[in-house]
Amino acid sequence: MQPNSVAHAGTLGLQHEPVPADQSVSGAPSTAVAVLGTFADRELGIWEMSVGVMTDTEADELFVVLSGAAIVEFADGTPTLEIGAGDVVCLAEGAETTWTVTETLRKVYLA
Repeated sequence: MQPNSVAHAGTLGLQHEPVPADQSVSGAPSTAVAVLGTFADRELGIWEMSVGVMTDTEADELFVVLSGAAIVEFADGTPTLEIGAGDVVCLAEGAETTWTVTETLRKVYLA
């Protein structure tokens, strides 16, 4: 994004792709991303995941859930997160997670 501009996160046309087979746990989850640019030398964007379960290895990231719902479990035993619209979440680089999305999740992230 350019300074002094606006993008409506709910109307961005995101192109979903299936989650790679080695990350897909159940269902047929897909993800989409729209990179909006950088802020303070970090990537800024919108990310979305459809209903299903997938694993991931995280980057250092701060995000705000715009819509949807999910449960994020951590392989290291960190307490499970139940997230939904309005939640602000911080993830640590290298965290191994399992995402169970129960309602298509859309977030704005800084990573």
